[in-house]
Amino acid sequence: RPPDNRDPVSDEVAQCEPYLLRQLEIIEPTVICALGRIAAQTLLKTGESLTRMRTQVHDYHGIPMVVTYHPAALLRNPNWKRPAWEDVQKLRALYDERDERD
Repeated sequence: RPPDNRDPVSDEVAQCEPYLLRQLEIIEPTVICALGRIAAQTLLKTGESLTRMRTQVHDYHGIPMVVTYHPAALLRNPNWKRPAWEDVQKLRALYDERDERD
């Protein structure tokens, strides 16, 4: 995160994004879990809220993607742990489903 836990500005995101995209290209993930609003908004190229993005499974270049809370947010807001666990269960189900097809 940038200093003082502020959101990164567009130039900072633009500098880091190619590295993230290259990692995804190398790893070839079966499913993706975007941890937090900034990660999800960057990958999905959207300004939607985290709450809204969490309501569905997204398609990221043919890879299913689940959005959930950033781990630091869970430390600040323990009441979000249950919804985050539900997101992880959704992610696992997607993984298992894709694994069965392969």
